[in-house]
Amino acid sequence: MTAARLLFTKPWIWSFAATVIVWVVTVLFTGGASSLGLSQAALTFAAFSVIVGIGQMFVITLGPDNIDLSVPATMTLSGTLALKLMDVQDGMILVGLLTSILLGFAIGIGNYALIKLLRIPPIIATLSISFIVQSTAIWANRGLRIKPPEVLASFTTSSLFGIPNIAIVALILSVVAWVLLKKTIYGRWISAIGQSTFAARMTGIPVDGTRLVTYILCAVLASICGYLLASFSGGAALNMGSEYLLMSIAVVVIGGTAVAGGNSNIPGIWGASLFMFLVVSMLNTYGFGAGFRLILTGLIIIAVILVAGGRQSNR
Repeated sequence: MTAARLLFTKPWIWSFAATVIVWVVTVLFTGGASSLGLSQAALTFAAFSVIVGIGQMFVITLGPDNIDLSVPATMTLSGTLALKLMDVQDGMILVGLLTSILLGFAIGIGNYALIKLLRIPPIIATLSISFIVQSTAIWANRGLRIKPPEVLASFTTSSLFGIPNIAIVALILSVVAWVLLKKTIYGRWISAIGQSTFAARMTGIPVDGTRLVTYILCAVLASICGYLLASFSGGAALNMGSEYLLMSIAVVVIGGTAVAGGNSNIPGIWGASLFMFLVVSMLNTYGFGAGFRLILTGLIIIAVILVAGGRQSNR
């Protein structure tokens, strides 16, 4: 098998191929004048989708029915509490970050507590937690829009050698996630659980502990993303995480992670995140609204699932 043919067997390659096509079409439509700006914007906004997408990917890898719908609310509460605590003080930046991480731990534990102790399906448990978390964010926000510390705001909106700092942070988190998946026993455990929970239990894998850690990891990444997004946007808004409910799932599915679990794909999340941002940019350029964008996103997800299902049945 040639290198080219081997490359095209990788599930993540298609999301990057689609990204290149959409980028070229968008640049051609604008006459090429905005190619650099478009690329930097794509890296910046895709980075937020990558961060929450990685967390959602870990959960989905656990197998059917595993999903975290509390991601948007977690982002909102994290950004709100962190900015209130930092109170525009540069010296409180690390304290704000630590607060966001601890909040993610608490929400992740709450999610899995409902799933395990009350035997509530993950989709219902995480949705219930999201209502509680979002209500807390509304109470904490009280209509105020607190600005982030100047140093943090500058960091999140700046670039290093033309690469947005947010994208660099997302890349670092991606590498850490890849190491967890490919080089640690935890990664082997979640893949085994996703393929067969019963078989995983029979081989001595701590299924409940692994699932708990995974839901915590997803919530922590959502909290970090909320912390960064609020700082990047100049303040936390109550709807700041709303679009990431669908997006966090879309980039995982489009990126090549198996919906049935047991197989994850981090490079594909980058390709899918860039693709989704460029699709939105192209639709905005052509004058299409948010409704059409959501319809198209749903159709893309359905198409990817159908194609993936067809490939698996042919094996």
